[in-house]
This record gives sequence, C-alpha cells and structure tokens, in this order.
Amino acid sequence: MKQRSTRIRLIGLGAVAVLGLAACGGDDSASEDNVADEATEEAVEETASGTGNDCTAGKTLAEGKLTIATGNPAYEPWVVGDAPESKEGFEAAVAYGVAEEMGFTDENIVWVRTGFDEAIQPGAKNFDFNLQQFSITEERKATVSFSDPYYSTNQALVGFADSAIAGATSVSELKGAKFGAQAGTTSLDFITKVIQPTAEPFVYDDNAAAKAALEAKQIDAIVVDLPTAFYISAVEIEGSKVIGQFPLSDQVAADNFGMVFDLDNPLVECVNVALGRMRDLTYELVSIEETWLSGYTGAPVISLD
Repeated sequence: MKQRSTRIRLIGLGAVAVLGLAACGGDDSASEDNVADEATEEAVEETASGTGNDCTAGKTLAEGKLTIATGNPAYEPWVVGDAPESKEGFEAAVAYGVAEEMGFTDENIVWVRTGFDEAIQPGAKNFDFNLQQFSITEERKATVSFSDPYYSTNQALVGFADSAIAGATSVSELKGAKFGAQAGTTSLDFITKVIQPTAEPFVYDDNAAAKAALEAKQIDAIVVDLPTAFYISAVEIEGSKVIGQFPLSDQVAADNFGMVFDLDNPLVECVNVALGRMRDLTYELVSIEETWLSGYTGAPVISLD
C-alpha cells in the first residue's frame, strides 16, 4: 500500500541513522545497537508483507496468494489486450486496487480464466473472486456470493447506423426488431422483460458470438451495458453505433457490478472493506473510473414508452 511503502522507507532511513550514531561510539553504543536492530527487524517485517493481512489469513485458496478470475477472453474497456496482469482496463485496475488494500503485492496475485455462466454456477470455485461485469441479482445470490458494487451502469443498444431502428427514440419503435444477447445476462432479461419484441431474441453463449451475429447482420441489434456498447461501436464493428441507452426507472434498476465468490465465502467481508476504502477514503474507484470509462457515457436516451 502507498502508506505502508512510505512507512518502510522512513523506517529504513531511521535504521540507517541509528546505525550511524552507533558507529560514532560512546558508552551507549550497545543500547543504540539494540535500537538499530529493532528498527531493522521492523523494517524487515514490513517489507515481508504482501501476502495478505489479518483479515485474509486462512481465507484464500492458496495461503499467501490471491487468485482472481476474469473472462476467457476478457474484453475492453474492462481488460486491455486480454491481459489483466497489465493492470490496464477498468476491472483489471479495480482488482489490483482491492488486492493492494488487502495487503497482496503483485507477485502474489494469480490470474485464472472462466466462462461467464461457469462462474455463477453452484459448486466450488477455482478462484477467490471473479470479476467480468457480473450484475448483482437476487436469483444469482442463491448460488454465489457478491461483493458490494464496484460499478453501476445501464443497458444500451448497438446496431448499424443504417438500420431501420437507428433513429429509435422509444421502446415502442423497437418491437419488430431482431435482438441478440449473451445467455444468463441482465441484458437478455432487459430484452424479454422491457423491450418485449414480437420475435424471440437470439441467445448466444457469449458476447463474442452475439457480436459476430450482429456483424453478419443476422440480427438487428444487441443489448449490452453502456461502456461495452461504446467500445463495440467505436472499435469492434465498423459501421455500428450506440443507437441509445435506456434510462433507469421504477421498472429498470441500475446494473450493479459485483465480484463473484463461492457461496458464503468469508473473504467477501475483506473485499468489501477494501472497496469501502477505495470508494470513501482514497477515492481510488473514482480515479479508476475516470481513467478507463470516462469516454463511455453519452448516448441518446431511448424512452421506455
């Protein structure tokens, strides 16, 4: 942690100063040597940290290690270049921030990959926590535990700029379109429960398949979270656009992203403490959001009428 590393440097300088005094010699040299030894021992203890703190002891899959999972592959802007260990991308940066708050240094972080549905199925996990835009829902809470939210967003619509629905301003104008979304997601729920198109939506194993279907013009549009929508239209599918974002209302709640854990995992409490510090004390969550998601907000609003 930043405060801890500063403390280490100060302790180290203090130890050097005390050793310097001892070298000048005097009747008190023995006691000064003891002080130096104590300071050096404390510095060594501080430097030896990085494998977790008291909260995490005995709660991780591997003692002294923190195993974090993300998607296979992981997409931008959440993880840059499918390389979470680079710390680049919103969720990669959040993961390292949480790990640091819990006392883990980079070399003690282990990354693994899972599918989206796989991660929220009942049963033992191969990770301590998993983050790949999992919306916190009551249904999922029956099989896994969630951290407090680390990001909140809303749903958005991506289609081609020359499509028949490109200028839609209300849900009623979308009824006849062909939609697609990833299985098991709140985006799919949004299509079936809010848009309620006349044709059954196409359901895909992952967002990659949904995007491929859109690019091939097998469907008219896909529904995803707003930052993902912007990235798809700007980088991944030429000629596409964010047709609009859907407002929050009594009918439509925000998508709150939480980290996924094995059910009733005691590590959840430690992660929530870390997130609380990042949100309320260091404001690191705000800084990470500004760094990685600041350009993914503005889009026309499609009314729910």
